Amino acid sequence: MSNKSSNRRRSGKLTREKAATLAMGIFTRNPKKVFNYKQISTQLLIKDQLGKEQINNALHSLEKEGMLVLADRGKFKLKPRAGYVNGSIDMTQHGYAFLISEEIEQDVFIARNNLATALDSDLVKVHIYPKKRNSTRLEGQVVEIVERARETFVGVIEISKSYAFLLPDSRKMPFDIFIPLDKLNGAEHGQKAIAKITDWPKKVKNPFGEVLEVLGYPGENETEMHSILAEFELPIHFTEEVEAAAENIPDKISEAEIKKRRDMRGTPTFTIDPADAKDFDDALSVKKLKNGNWEVGIHIADVSHYVRKESILDQEAYDRATSVYLVDRVVPMLPEKLSNNVCSLRPHEDKLCFSAVVELTPDVAIVDEWFGRTVIHSDKRFDYEGAQQIIETGEGEEMKEEVLLMHDLATKLRAKRFKEGSINFDRAEVKFNLDEDGKPLGVYFKIQKESNHLVEEFMLLANRRVAEYASRGGKYLKEITEADKIRSKKKGKTFVYRIHDLPNAEKLESFTFFIRKFGYEMAIKSGHQMAVSMNRLLGQIQGKKEQTVIENMALRAMAKARYSTKNVGHYGLAFKDYAHFTSPIRRYPDLMVHRLLAHYLEQGESKNASRYEKRCDHASEMERKAVEAERASIKYKQVEFMQDKVGQVFDAVVSGLTVWGIYTEIVENKCEGMISVKGLVDDFYEFDEDNYKIVGRHSRREFEIGDPIKIEVVTANLSRRQLDFKLVEE
Repeated sequence: MSNKSSNRRRSGKLTREKAATLAMGIFTRNPKKVFNYKQISTQLLIKDQLGKEQINNALHSLEKEGMLVLADRGKFKLKPRAGYVNGSIDMTQHGYAFLISEEIEQDVFIARNNLATALDSDLVKVHIYPKKRNSTRLEGQVVEIVERARETFVGVIEISKSYAFLLPDSRKMPFDIFIPLDKLNGAEHGQKAIAKITDWPKKVKNPFGEVLEVLGYPGENETEMHSILAEFELPIHFTEEVEAAAENIPDKISEAEIKKRRDMRGTPTFTIDPADAKDFDDALSVKKLKNGNWEVGIHIADVSHYVRKESILDQEAYDRATSVYLVDRVVPMLPEKLSNNVCSLRPHEDKLCFSAVVELTPDVAIVDEWFGRTVIHSDKRFDYEGAQQIIETGEGEEMKEEVLLMHDLATKLRAKRFKEGSINFDRAEVKFNLDEDGKPLGVYFKIQKESNHLVEEFMLLANRRVAEYASRGGKYLKEITEADKIRSKKKGKTFVYRIHDLPNAEKLESFTFFIRKFGYEMAIKSGHQMAVSMNRLLGQIQGKKEQTVIENMALRAMAKARYSTKNVGHYGLAFKDYAHFTSPIRRYPDLMVHRLLAHYLEQGESKNASRYEKRCDHASEMERKAVEAERASIKYKQVEFMQDKVGQVFDAVVSGLTVWGIYTEIVENKCEGMISVKGLVDDFYEFDEDNYKIVGRHSRREFEIGDPIKIEVVTANLSRRQLDFKLVEE
């Protein structure tokens, strides 16, 4: 039957009862989705106005009957039934929580007295109450804790005559932990420690625990940095067994091993790294070919040669998944013997590598490629400043020509990448000048320059080529047949990709609405169009008062990059295939990529995808924790830096708005604090969520993101890593 006749049949005799039945069928099949009457009519192939009106009337009737709920004006969704739902707890600092579940669209409110013993991020089973009349909020009660998110907590020890407590640092942990005196393990009153929950008897308010490790006294740099690591469940030390296993790794390379590899020790090779770096993951080599093209080698430390599968070193590296970079230190994924010595591509030493060697035309077209194990010899170790000086002046005593050539090729690769839709998020990093005790003496900003871009482009090139090889099913560029080219779907092998999905449409719309307040526009109809438009925007805001705010909001609109065997591409880079191949000293996924690549180069069968997907999930989670720890360490040092500046006045810019306050960033050092709405005494101020501003009820005075203001530092709370400001009227 044609659509036209079907449409006539449905609309011609469509009663309200039939309309309700048909509509409920759509809502039942799509329990999380929101529809208006037009969308329901479209799905039912109803095009005439009379039929649409019947659908509209049916939806309102179903809402009155309690079958549907009004999600927004004119938009309906299926009313959740009372029952049981699984999900994770999102605890607030006030003690109540929300259940986040994939089983239902709406978050579930859980009062403090209905949490049982559930804590933040625990996986739980919740009973959802029937909705109260005229209430839009779902409420529930925890009936089972399926899995604890964590058992250890960091806090300050308080000891009385007959018992002790650990007062957790985390504002999302609303319970103090009771510590029997014989479980203090040497902790003294006022010290910071790590405690583990050992028991939580029914009808007892506080959990029982024991001290696992004493960190020291609050305010001491070592104590606070170790506290941050422990807060995010990141390791502080290597065990003696792991250190011993690393020490047993031989320093020297055997001639037998060299004979198994492509010998590239005669090709001009150099490294470029930060001045204080010790773990050199990557090196670059270049030589001119007889046909006028360039052979570029991207050489990566062959960690997989030294860290064998299922060894104690491999298990430790997997558990950590990443090195952690705090303000004053690196907490490495591998012991120093490996990360700074055996694997590190130090100058004037033969080193084992896993390499991506590509042949580039002068216009950076790729005409050939090779992947495999090599031995190299780095002729020169540059820091970024030294390489930058050669690029800027054209002068240098050693390897000047190689650096300038690679800079030229990298510039062309970079231009080509942006033309293809890669987004240019090139942001300044906050850095600190620290004294020998870790106290911040000054704040400065690290800006990416051409020497950074040189290294970045060739790392991106290697990562992309390796991923494309795997997604083609283990075929080199020259091995692709015409049949491969016209095949609708590539037959890839299980691989560890670095993926970045398309931006969330709702967040993107909110972002475009937000930037219009500053006079900017963005096109978001297609992915490529959005990328081009985003790059234009990022260029337009350079040096403007709203730059930092818009950059932060743009990043929040983007999806989070993660590791996965499911190759959906990398939207931010505009790459269909992308992996992390270039840093196995500090990232476990790169080590997995090396092992998989070696296996496929030997024509091995595709590996088990589900096993690797679990490893990808773990690596993504550990990366998230490492990033949060780094941010926490920066925030701590910012607050510490501002401690002696209480009472001083600074130029600032409004960086965020909430119901309770105005977040403000100091212009000269990017330290962020909050002005409490309660502290604005000249009027009663309210948050206008629709227009994203704070407005005085009587004066109509407004505060918007990007507004320049003057602030006075009121408090600098180190324990909470929090700055409080007050507005200074000019």
